[in-house]
Amino acid sequence: MKQIRPAIFLTLFFLVFTGLVFPYTLYAIGRLMPHQADGSLVKNSKGEVIGSELIAQPFSKPGYFHPRPSGTGDLGYGTFDKDHPYAGSSGTNLGPTSDKLINGIHKKTPDGKDDPSNFDGIKDLAVAYRKENGMPADALVPADAVTRSASGIDPHISPENANIQSARVAKARKLSVDVVKKLIEDNTDPRFLGVFGDPAVNVLNLNLSLDKLGTPPSS
Repeated sequence: MKQIRPAIFLTLFFLVFTGLVFPYTLYAIGRLMPHQADGSLVKNSKGEVIGSELIAQPFSKPGYFHPRPSGTGDLGYGTFDKDHPYAGSSGTNLGPTSDKLINGIHKKTPDGKDDPSNFDGIKDLAVAYRKENGMPADALVPADAVTRSASGIDPHISPENANIQSARVAKARKLSVDVVKKLIEDNTDPRFLGVFGDPAVNVLNLNLSLDKLGTPPSS
């Protein structure tokens, strides 16, 4: 009994603590921050969930700011709705000296189609970025514009990246560049606690701010 009694007591204690006290304490703490605890969801004017501040979406039209390249392969950025939730996140796991990371892979199948294993490298992404933003062929580009994040679905870009895209967005929406740059400034998150990390712009929130101006993109 000297051995059984403490064993029964400890079993009941950990059952109550780990099964009830601990999870409900975390739940109560989460209710103090409901927006973050519920996934930092973003809703439109109709109250419909259209995304999350934590997950990138594949904006590609000229009148919108574009996110970082996706590292999730065939998954892309996923689709944000209740019937097609995000399938997951993934990085490339390629080292900085990887030829695939830098130069990419560009092969053809015997029937002349692009090989499914093809991969755009940093050089390919830089060429595309310069072209879509009207930059000289030898212009330097922000690192986050041509590299994939560890998660593959980073929702933020650097202010430098956003400002380079501002001329393209302003032209497509028939706005002044100054108005667009002011939106970038208003949607720039500062360093965490003023020390950690770098300033960053949430692409989804920035594009929603553009739409609120009531000037839809021309294409």
